[in-house]
Amino acid sequence: MRHVKRLLAATSLAAPTVVLVLLLVDAGSVTPTIYGQVPLPVVAGICVAIALWLSAMFWLAGQQSGTSEIRLLVRAAEQMAEGDLDVTLPEPSTAMSQRLATALEGVSAKITASQEAATVDRLTGIASRSALLGALVNEVERASRYERPMTVAFVDIDHFKAVNDTYGHAAGDVVLRGVAQTLKGNLRATDVIGRYGGEEFMLILTETMVDDAAVLAEKLRGLVAKQRFSVEGNHQLAVTVSIGLAGGVGRTLRVDSLARNADAAMYTAKAMGRNQTYIFSEPDEDARVLRSPVSPAARVRATQIGLSARDAAAAVLGAVISPMAEHKGQPSSVVATIVTEIAERLDLPEQEVDRIRLAAMLRDIGKVVVPDEVLDKATPLNPSEWQSVVQHPQLGQVILERAASLRDTVPIILHHHEQFSGQGYPFGLRGNDIPLGARIVAIADAYEAMTGDRPYRPAMSHEAAVRELRRNAGTQFDPELVALFCTLWGEVPPVPDPRIDALLAPLNLLTRDHHRDGPAVRDLDPRLEPDPRLAPEPRVSWSSGREAAV
Repeated sequence: MRHVKRLLAATSLAAPTVVLVLLLVDAGSVTPTIYGQVPLPVVAGICVAIALWLSAMFWLAGQQSGTSEIRLLVRAAEQMAEGDLDVTLPEPSTAMSQRLATALEGVSAKITASQEAATVDRLTGIASRSALLGALVNEVERASRYERPMTVAFVDIDHFKAVNDTYGHAAGDVVLRGVAQTLKGNLRATDVIGRYGGEEFMLILTETMVDDAAVLAEKLRGLVAKQRFSVEGNHQLAVTVSIGLAGGVGRTLRVDSLARNADAAMYTAKAMGRNQTYIFSEPDEDARVLRSPVSPAARVRATQIGLSARDAAAAVLGAVISPMAEHKGQPSSVVATIVTEIAERLDLPEQEVDRIRLAAMLRDIGKVVVPDEVLDKATPLNPSEWQSVVQHPQLGQVILERAASLRDTVPIILHHHEQFSGQGYPFGLRGNDIPLGARIVAIADAYEAMTGDRPYRPAMSHEAAVRELRRNAGTQFDPELVALFCTLWGEVPPVPDPRIDALLAPLNLLTRDHHRDGPAVRDLDPRLEPDPRLAPEPRVSWSSGREAAV
């Protein structure tokens, strides 16, 4: 090909010379002419020379055009190699250019498919783990550079293995896709969501403080809880999620610690009963939150009760709690009515309303392990007695975790003595870290306690109890829930709902002793109790000390 190019180039240069020579030769020759002027051989030679010249010039021009196209295609290939797959290829004019353009289009399509396979989770359609970690690195660098906030959330589907085991992996895939799309559909375009592994998702919330992220997380948790999945064997399958959050601002952010802390917070949410949001925070050694370690003997006894409840949860627990005195946790129709009405006004799913109502009735099941002489004591408690009282939510957890059908009530029962300001027990949770159901039960529990007689003080009036709830809104109680309570019952005391009475009626028939010396069984509708004698240091609020503990 190179020799052909040289030959044609020489021809294009020689053709004009040949024409000139022919014209000079013609000057002295005598041959046939055209129009009596130009000899015929000369005319023929000139035509041949001109034809050769034109052919050579057109061929060379075509080769020059093809070379330009190939150069453009080579540049396009180089851009693809640099990661730019949105390259516009030139329109080919030669067969060689066409072949090369077709090959580059095929390479681009394969690279795009491979890139999507590496960055997008095929099952859920959201980012893969590798893409997530890359995005996390980029966002942490950006937030650090510009001193901006960001939060990472880990979201895990509760009891997902049970879904797979019960309905099959196809049903599990339906749940995974549905939850992923619900989360994705309620995030901003600037946020990132991806599948971190198994049934666990990661959210990267840019420009978001951790408290704002907690509000979003609770919204997402509620949306997932309301969702229903149609799978073979259950067309109304529902699942819940546990969410852990960790965040910060600017240069305090670290990729490894963000992921590790959010993951730890998520596992804490699951350990506290699932279906809740937990914010990671560093331990505060100076915080004055009362701790209540469970004694080995009490744990053994609680475990024994729980194992019995596992076999016949309703009957055993009903038999245990029905004979309890009113200040020892006997199921209360007033408390159950209050929490049910508040939960329904908050438009919570029916399943969540039932869970809160059941937890309210069983909120003090752990008191079956607390000695009667402590619960009945009319004078201030000593430290040992105090410890035996404040461990009752954890003992209730031990019991109910062994009764599978009642396990969903554990987070509410465990945390119904937490305070909105963070000064409650057993974990010192604060604000929205406290499960919503526990915040609702806390208000109903306190109202019931204040309006009922106790061994150490007489009952308050309805009006006085409402004033105390309002006074402690924002410190002990969720202020929004107190406002809702006062809207419903600010003027008129709550009246037990007949539906609740019907639920509690069977328990009235169970009057057996609960295996310990104690006072005689009293009537139904106890008035459970928070108690001012338990505070190590007296405080002004009625809810301090024992009133906040029992």
